[in-house]
Formats: sequence, structure tokens, C-alpha cells
Amino acid sequence: MNTFVLNRRNLLVAGGCVLVTGVSGLLLPARAEGLAPTPSMPGGANNYLKGAPTVDRIGKGGFWMTGTVRRAGDGAPLAGQRIQIWAHTTEGREGDERSHGATLTDKNGAFRLEMPQIIPIFGQPHGHLAYDSGEFKTVFLRPVMRSAKDTGLEAHFVLQPA
Repeated sequence: MNTFVLNRRNLLVAGGCVLVTGVSGLLLPARAEGLAPTPSMPGGANNYLKGAPTVDRIGKGGFWMTGTVRRAGDGAPLAGQRIQIWAHTTEGREGDERSHGATLTDKNGAFRLEMPQIIPIFGQPHGHLAYDSGEFKTVFLRPVMRSAKDTGLEAHFVLQPA
């Protein structure tokens, strides 16, 4: 006959096993819908320029804005999606037309656009990105850089149908 000793160590081990094997499903709701859509960020549409041109590069470059675009639910990459990018840079303010440009995602849903170095405005170096093509719901993002010395910034979109 085995004897079970209830002490603090055995209680912690048993509790951990219960959490790992099933109670966590009771504590967190199931995500049957799969990958959730990206919420549009407050302040992300600041200085947005509807219809900014698709460009190979904004200004003289030197800084890379990169990211991905996927479909909500199944997470499939979305090719050919237009992403507008703008920021306060060494060559212009975020409200200047020359500080705006758009790019398209590749077959893997990835985008990459070279632009001038982003510099702080209102104390934070940040970029603005928008998906606004109409096939999916519009999303504005405003990612903040960890350091003004960073030479790249990435943002990821998960879109839901409009």
C-alpha cells in the first residue's frame, strides 16, 4: 500500500500538474475563431493622407519599415495588400506629403519600405502605418521605437473582412 504525504512540495507539484493538464482551459476561454484581428490604435490616423502614392522608397532612405499582413481567423498571408507608411523623419514632418508613401505586400504577406531615419516627436520616435484598401476593415498602427537610434521598425497586421 502506497502512502501519500500531503506537504507543501507535493501540493505545489499536484497543483501544477492540474493547471498544465486541463484547468487552464477552464480559466481561459477557447479561441475557436483562431487568430484575432489587429485593433486600430488610437492616434494611429494622425496626419493620415488618403491615397498616398505607392513608392519604391520615401526620401533618401536609410531606415526600414517592415512587417506582415495576415487574415484574421486562419492567419493566411495576404499578398498584394497596400500599406501606407508615414513618420516624422530627418527629411520631413509626418504631416508633409513627402513623408508619406505606400507599398504592397509580397506573396508571403510581407512588406518592406525604406525611408529616412525616424526621429522623436512629442518625446517618442514612432511610425504610422495604415491598411485602408477596403477589402478588409481599416487598421491604423502607431508603433513606438525602443530607441531613436534604431534603424528599423516592424508592425504586423491581422485583418478581418470589411
